[in-house]
Amino acid sequence: MARSGVFAAVDLGATSGRVIRAEVSPDGVQLAEVHRFANEATHDGGALRWNVSALFAEVLTGLRVAGADGDLDGIGIDSWAVDYGLLDAAGQLLAEPIAYRDERTTAVIEEVHAQISPERLYATSGMQYLPFNTIYQLAAERRGPFWDRAARTLLLPDLLGYWLTGAQVAELTNASTTALLDQRTRTWATELLSAVDVPADLLPPVVPPGSLIGTLTEDIQERTGLGPVNVYAVGSHDTASAVLAVPAEREDFAYISSGTWSLVGVELEHPVLTEASRTANFTNELGVDARVRYLRNVMGLWVLSECQRTWAEAGHEVDLPALLSEAAALPARRTVVDVDHPDFMPPGDMPARLAEHARSTGQAVPSTPAEFARCVIDSLALAYRRAISDAVRLSGKQVSVVHVVGGGSHNALLCQATADATGLPVLAGPAEGTALGNALVQARAAGVLSGDRTALRAVAARSAQVRRYQPDPAEHRAWRAATGPSVS
Repeated sequence: MARSGVFAAVDLGATSGRVIRAEVSPDGVQLAEVHRFANEATHDGGALRWNVSALFAEVLTGLRVAGADGDLDGIGIDSWAVDYGLLDAAGQLLAEPIAYRDERTTAVIEEVHAQISPERLYATSGMQYLPFNTIYQLAAERRGPFWDRAARTLLLPDLLGYWLTGAQVAELTNASTTALLDQRTRTWATELLSAVDVPADLLPPVVPPGSLIGTLTEDIQERTGLGPVNVYAVGSHDTASAVLAVPAEREDFAYISSGTWSLVGVELEHPVLTEASRTANFTNELGVDARVRYLRNVMGLWVLSECQRTWAEAGHEVDLPALLSEAAALPARRTVVDVDHPDFMPPGDMPARLAEHARSTGQAVPSTPAEFARCVIDSLALAYRRAISDAVRLSGKQVSVVHVVGGGSHNALLCQATADATGLPVLAGPAEGTALGNALVQARAAGVLSGDRTALRAVAARSAQVRRYQPDPAEHRAWRAATGPSVS
């Protein structure tokens, strides 16, 4: 077995993308960000779309830098879930992909549920209801101008993988988020495709993480200066890669993959497809090594970043560390809102919406940036508390610690609030969990690493800097008094 390797982890987020060079050995992983670029969905006059063609050009720039010191041993791509590109019969992209925050699915959700009930949909796919799930997007797509010319649908990481290699596949962890996959067979569900009148051949074959997709085409080799580098299917849903990188020493952990979204849950061997799970709006996403990521989507730090963007547009740039420091000095739980309310989904004036929710619930209305930040942090902590408590109740899995991975692991105020709210210790890090998990899957596929997810997590633990936050007993009692019993 090879003792070391160099891999490019392409990590695309809803606000930015990165290409990270990962030097991997059994002793650990060294990550170096070699290229970062902005990502923003924009209206084209009719729909909110991603400029995925521009993203791909940035990816190629990053790959060129990542491989400047010699050929890479592999490339893997992860991104957010549910969004896709439509290809014609010649394999050409018909239009830039519509973003999940577009409101086009509103008109078709009831029609989909008339064809297949929410209960039946959940029993088959195990997916929590979210208005932007791919099943609803494709139902809306059928009304669009490109449907009659569509020959193939590729989720975003698979679309970029196709442009790199010429191979069309659907990686399992991302495919599982579409609400079109059968949880038990882990293949496309004919019943669900029929419900939205989507031809089965519109979707490519499903492959597990660790599969070799192909090698760079000659054109891409020429454009990047690389050789015939292997491109691997990783946990291409970014949360799947992030959860793999949780440096857990035991199985009794909950996780929060904290970024634009927060994915909060536990890891299981089998899905939970009960009616109680459906009504609690929990999802069963598939993970690396045939595990189930049983979780709830929580709105995440999107709410705070939209506040910052709104203030910046008004001419008031707000430094995040200073803002959080000011917020930490304010009383906890003064104003707490339901961050998962649909009002907080679209881009726009987030402070105004937070103020309105505070006003409508008879709470103190935030007026300063620090007060808004404290409101967001406490509201997220409450959402995390509820999600972990529900995951324990519905799955029967007990937890003794919460692992926070992703960019939110740097947010000390949020991590401490989460510890206080849940009454559980919080282990924060790695911040680059998604890239780390991406690289670990590649390295195992290439023969640099071996073993199951436990072995890979041991490598992650040797690679990560982790900070521990202990719950404050008095604060936890205050959370319990304010919001009721929880996981401890």
